[in-house]
Amino acid sequence: MEPASHEPVWRLTAFLTCLALLAAAETVAPRRRRAIGRRQRWAGNFGLVAVDTVLVRAAPVLSAVAMAGLAERQGWGLLQMLGLAPTWVGIGASLVLLDLAIYLQHVLFHAVPALWRLHRVHHTDPELDVTTGVRFHPVESLLSAGVRVVAVGILGAPVAAVILFEIVLNAGSLFSHANLRLPETVDRVLRMVIVTPDMHRVHHSVDRAERDRNFGFTLSWWDGLFGTYHAQPRMGHEAMTLGVAGFSLRDVLVLGRLLIQPLRPPPRRTDQERATVSATNPPAA
Repeated sequence: MEPASHEPVWRLTAFLTCLALLAAAETVAPRRRRAIGRRQRWAGNFGLVAVDTVLVRAAPVLSAVAMAGLAERQGWGLLQMLGLAPTWVGIGASLVLLDLAIYLQHVLFHAVPALWRLHRVHHTDPELDVTTGVRFHPVESLLSAGVRVVAVGILGAPVAAVILFEIVLNAGSLFSHANLRLPETVDRVLRMVIVTPDMHRVHHSVDRAERDRNFGFTLSWWDGLFGTYHAQPRMGHEAMTLGVAGFSLRDVLVLGRLLIQPLRPPPRRTDQERATVSATNPPAA
């Protein structure tokens, strides 16, 4: 039986295993004290996962694995043309370049106002834990799936590489959003290659100057390469404020409100945000 036929089972098994292990690890070694109960937050976050999964699976044209199979049969894509697609070199190149595509997509979702409204749903989570890693608006999930399909088609990535990439992408997102305390030495070594929870938590700061940093999902290299790396939050990990100012708890916890949140206009800046902007951009003399 072809690998693609096993893809849903492999992805679901990997997802549930990572979710369970990281949720348990958060209980044993939390990085920040939890102010909102898991039950309150997880209902909305898992609700989004359910809607996302149904919609993406209902659109076969958005399957990156199917596109990889088509590229292999038709000889489409750069790696196919170079004869690298079925090799270990092709698989490795696919993993790295697809991760770069996700990094660039992430930057774009912050830079374009209409896309930010969709991505804002992810950032309005008032706390950060493993479930934040799957908290995405359904329209963003559909667009992201489309980006991966296009990237796979351009690269001609092999089916095995795309399946592995999808599994690693999900696992990396769960890990980087976990409320997990790692020893400082371990964090420092890991972030030389992959995005750690402390590295990504900076990206969820209410301070926009920090929020527009550390865009990497799995590999940490891109932030260093493109100048978007920020080592630590200004207020420290325990004291920093997470989320997006201007939303009530109902707006950011209830599934129905999360689904319509992109229709809301951008919230007005708080006094704290205005002060931050003034401090980082002093008036010219």
